[in-house]
Amino acid sequence: MSWSPKSWRNRPAAQMPDYPDPEALGRVEARLAAAPPLTKVADIMHLRAQLARVASGRAFLIQGGDCAESFAEFGSDKVRTTFNLLLKMGAILRAGGYGEVVHLARIAGQFAKPRSSPSETIDGVTLPSYRGDAVNGPAFDEASRIPDPRRLLDAHRQAQVTIDLLKAYAAAAYADLPEINRDVGSNEPARPVSLFTSHEALLLNYEQALTRFDEASERWWALSGHMIWIGDRTRQLDGAHVEFASGIANPIGLKCGPNLEPDALLRLIDRLDPDNRPGRLVLIGRFGAANVGDRLPELMRVTLREGRAAIWSIDPMHGNTRSLGGFKTRLVQDIMAEVSAFFEVAAAENVHPGGVHLEMTGADVTECLGGSVKMSEEDLPRRYLTLCDPRLNRTQALDVASTIARLLRQRRALTRSDAA
Repeated sequence: MSWSPKSWRNRPAAQMPDYPDPEALGRVEARLAAAPPLTKVADIMHLRAQLARVASGRAFLIQGGDCAESFAEFGSDKVRTTFNLLLKMGAILRAGGYGEVVHLARIAGQFAKPRSSPSETIDGVTLPSYRGDAVNGPAFDEASRIPDPRRLLDAHRQAQVTIDLLKAYAAAAYADLPEINRDVGSNEPARPVSLFTSHEALLLNYEQALTRFDEASERWWALSGHMIWIGDRTRQLDGAHVEFASGIANPIGLKCGPNLEPDALLRLIDRLDPDNRPGRLVLIGRFGAANVGDRLPELMRVTLREGRAAIWSIDPMHGNTRSLGGFKTRLVQDIMAEVSAFFEVAAAENVHPGGVHLEMTGADVTECLGGSVKMSEEDLPRRYLTLCDPRLNRTQALDVASTIARLLRQRRALTRSDAA
């Protein structure tokens, strides 16, 4: 069967909402299909070119932002703090001697989350799980938890405003960079900044409606964001999400968890990147600090052996979640341990450690513990604001960036030593 933006509908679709009113969903899809796209083909091509440099070992990818974007908490200050945080993290890497950094935000589309269970029970009451603001509401009542397709229109509107704000901040960042560089001890001259958007392509009704055919390139493009990714729970080879992603020309991320076998990874790569084009595919490992040393080497080894051009990145967040005092949290020491192990494995397998994927916020939240922020379990409720997973706060994210800068310096020194 030939690919089309709707061919995913013939495949099993994991983690999709069960909308009670299909006709209402159809009306929303029609409105989205007539709505302006959120991104431009030329900008997506620009990202692909930058990612091709990551694939060749000449750049590093920082991808980060909210676990799930919120309608209620949205505002220009929130967008600005995310933008500035990514900018400063990139400046830390460059100050450490690493030249090129690609900035990719989890923003302007990260409104839905896969869940481990379709329902949750509190005090004997069972309701559908909260799946993100584009699907249902976080309040634990029946009216809030019913999936409502009209939320997709709200997500589109917020994403458009977010992208407009990012463009304005990017234009102004050229003037702010000298101060940011001084803050991190760098004297490099200011240069234009590009910040791209990304999200998990979980809601395929939304993605299909915003997919357009470009006559110049003769390709289909998902214009909901610059890059989309497929989650560890939706990467079934014969599933709807892989089917959709296989036909669009955007860069694609693929989450690789501890249960992914090498042969299955190669089949997914063949499906998603049959032409083996640098900048097309980002493999995002998410193993947990305890598993990364056992599970990642074989996967890296097989991609190198088969000559695959895919980028390897690490998500040190999702495999390191634990419960303390009734709160989901993550320890910065576990996050840094997985990042460090990622670099060690990459060095041993002669693979470029191409990027990091973080859930983080510029706000002063108390959701993760550790780093240079001195907090204890008793501090978690103080500013625990996330609706899904715990995020690094600004200081903790900069701590991780500093660790990555050190690891990149060590890798560069080792590479030069080997060359000599």
